[in-house]
Amino acid sequence: MSKFGVLAMGPAGAGKTTFCTALIQHLQHTHRSCFYVNLDPAATSFAYTPDLDIRDLISLEDVMDEMSLGPNGGLIFCFEFLLQNLDFLATPIESLTEEFLIIFDLPGQIELYTHIPLLPELIRYLSRMGPLNINLCAAYLLEATMSAMVNMELPHINILSKMDLVQSQVSRKELRRFTDPDARLLEDEDTGRNALSGKVDVNVRNPAEVDNVMSGGSFKALNRAVARLIDDFSMVSFLQLDVNDEDSVGGILSYIDDAIQYHEAQEPKEPKEFERDFDPDE
Repeated sequence: MSKFGVLAMGPAGAGKTTFCTALIQHLQHTHRSCFYVNLDPAATSFAYTPDLDIRDLISLEDVMDEMSLGPNGGLIFCFEFLLQNLDFLATPIESLTEEFLIIFDLPGQIELYTHIPLLPELIRYLSRMGPLNINLCAAYLLEATMSAMVNMELPHINILSKMDLVQSQVSRKELRRFTDPDARLLEDEDTGRNALSGKVDVNVRNPAEVDNVMSGGSFKALNRAVARLIDDFSMVSFLQLDVNDEDSVGGILSYIDDAIQYHEAQEPKEPKEFERDFDPDE
């Protein structure tokens, strides 16, 4: 019998624990059972007490004190220790029924997701490929770019870094679709239907009303306004950065120069050849 779970992932400060709290509240309101697992050994406070807490096995503070490690090295040690003691997870989870949604709250150190194999190994153990046989999905949280734009009140450039690591794995066409999506798609009159994946809210008494609203002139005008806003401010566009490619770095610098109006502030310079030939007394 399969179990079901979600991994709350993402960088520090993205709101993973807040998301878990909101999810638990919603599950309680809808009378669904959940099992909250904290896998962040550096966590300090929770709105809901975890049903299973890695800090009962090992804590980052203890590791840093006893092993003389920094936060990153200590966190890696904690996960290595967890992988050596997987019964800590297995014993309580195996007793759960499929009615429970298991919520795993993970730490925010991005190195765990990208550079070392600890989390992939743990996921293999938890997922359908492993003994716990949990149907898992990852909820990867990123703070909305818009909030940073609003707070900083500065020209904003989105940069997708470390492109040298993925260019051999993803086609150029797919990269273009991701880094510079076509905002005009929002103007498609069928966008509303596509967003609903062909489904209509069962709480709407007359489903035809949904189609009338989404195909009306006001809805199309709203889509066009949103598309222009997204396109004008490049909210969903990303510049690709490969630090080993001089052209990539130079291209991003050109965008920065445009944003700060660097070239407009420079005094025009005469060509050196013209300066050498010009005699003001003639």
